[in-house]
Amino acid sequence: MTERTSTLVILPTYNERANLPIALASLFAHNPMVHALVVDDSSPDGTGEVAASIAASDQRIHVLTRAAKQGLGKAYLAGFAWAFERGYEFVVEMDADSSHRAQDLPAMLDAAKTADLVIGSRWVRGGAVENWPLRRQILSRAGNTYARKLLRSKIHDLTAGFRVFRAETLKTIDLEQIAAQGYSFQVEMAWRFERSGLKVVEVPITFVERVNGVSKMSTAIVREALWLITRWGLTGK
Repeated sequence: MTERTSTLVILPTYNERANLPIALASLFAHNPMVHALVVDDSSPDGTGEVAASIAASDQRIHVLTRAAKQGLGKAYLAGFAWAFERGYEFVVEMDADSSHRAQDLPAMLDAAKTADLVIGSRWVRGGAVENWPLRRQILSRAGNTYARKLLRSKIHDLTAGFRVFRAETLKTIDLEQIAAQGYSFQVEMAWRFERSGLKVVEVPITFVERVNGVSKMSTAIVREALWLITRWGLTGK
């Protein structure tokens, strides 16, 4: 593999039929040498079929279909295992709704040359969000502040979902012990990297609110995050 083809971008999907073709087109327009793995949880809207159709005409795109919706965390863990089996050097987490801009990925991949985990951060100097109401911004900042203080972390955007992992380092983390299923998966992974003394770097990005579909955020996901972050902060495990 060349430098860029050693990179796998994982895009978990559930009912993203309208968004996925746009996200993939943008990804390859700005990063033509990466590969993509769509991890679809048998979306009722046919996202998996759309992914398979696109993949049939582009060897850079692969599809992993799971039997049912099992959560963001398990989708990424399945993608990590797929990447490990095929020897990719860098593994990217990226949303399939175009909220993560593909043009921000090259800078993150450059930073990954000397880091174990690169986080595309909204809440560092140079980072930004677009089309988010004030309530969403306050909620995100408050959640990150709570997690940062409780976990004694130096990371400003612990909940960010746009990331680059160095695969060899990712293999050193005991992924079987990951407890989070929802968006708290992102907090747990960053916390485990930082606690292990690995190099974590934040690169500013612009996060854009989705145009099509609805957010997968729910009250249950928020409750899980609050409970797990509190537990980690108080017990260290």
